[in-house]
Amino acid sequence: MNLLVTGGAGFIGSNFVKHVMTHHHDWSVTVLDKLTYAGRKDNLSEFEESGRFNFIHGDICDPEAVRQAMAGCGIVVNFAAETHVDRSIDDPSSFVRTDVEGVRVLLEEFRKDDTREIFLQISTDEVYGSVEKGRSKEGDILDPRSPYAASKAGGELLAMSYFTTFGVPVIVTRASNNYGPRQYPEKLIPLFITNAFEGARLPLYGDGANMRDWMFVTDHCSALSAVIEKGRPGRIYNIGAGQEKTNREVTFAILEATSADPSLVRFVEDRQGHDRRYALDISRAEQELEWAPETDFTLGLALTVDWYRDNSQWWKTIKSGEFREYYKRMYSRRLETSERTGGN
Repeated sequence: MNLLVTGGAGFIGSNFVKHVMTHHHDWSVTVLDKLTYAGRKDNLSEFEESGRFNFIHGDICDPEAVRQAMAGCGIVVNFAAETHVDRSIDDPSSFVRTDVEGVRVLLEEFRKDDTREIFLQISTDEVYGSVEKGRSKEGDILDPRSPYAASKAGGELLAMSYFTTFGVPVIVTRASNNYGPRQYPEKLIPLFITNAFEGARLPLYGDGANMRDWMFVTDHCSALSAVIEKGRPGRIYNIGAGQEKTNREVTFAILEATSADPSLVRFVEDRQGHDRRYALDISRAEQELEWAPETDFTLGLALTVDWYRDNSQWWKTIKSGEFREYYKRMYSRRLETSERTGGN
């Protein structure tokens, strides 16, 4: 089985490649990645000599790069996306380009060969919008409330339209918040872990009561393998862990796991349009894919903290580059205001 994994040098993509290379010895992988700020080729260096791995540097919005990468691949797993909500508020255009137009380019190339088996579009629980009560089911109305969520909704709707219109064997997955090794430190868990190691402030948005379902990345990867092996074209599958925690609970769990001082926490001005809660009903995945998450949050967080402790050069290099300007832009004013008003 030959897979094209787009965005495979990023966080979830590289973990998925590792999962495939470790657990599916009769599968080969081609990665197509633009290597933007969040993609790192060294995330994949251990596979370069395996004989089952190929890397192509390119953009999913470039038809020629996509044609080259997809040649000989019967399955496409599309992780390639702009993913950070805060950045989508700053620059929605790049999200629309990659998360919608990039999906179109991939689909157009995919449908040129009717022997291809699966186009797997990786989406997010954020397409449902804020869910105050209950859990989102696959048939629920979409209500994306950020440019990021809207672009992901657009990409998956486009993909499903190709299933209906052209018969392309599309499957969509909507995942809850992932965490684990090799996550770029703009996201809450790696940002707060690395800040705690550095003795830096932990800027916690709003009142810290926003709730998310936290899934360890290896559980997501095992779910995607199950989708490839057992999923039905035209179906959407929610992938989650059923481990809801507020951002405040996650923050103080990180403090405990890193032995950091609680005085590092600063409650800062919330971001615009910050959804209060996401929660997924995963019964379809459990029944049709015979899959269930295995990693509880306490263990997953401990494994994540250990990885960032053992790989400090990986994230210190990141935080000394482009990230530094991004961090100042996002948090300097918020932290200064919080210090003046005693936000702790």
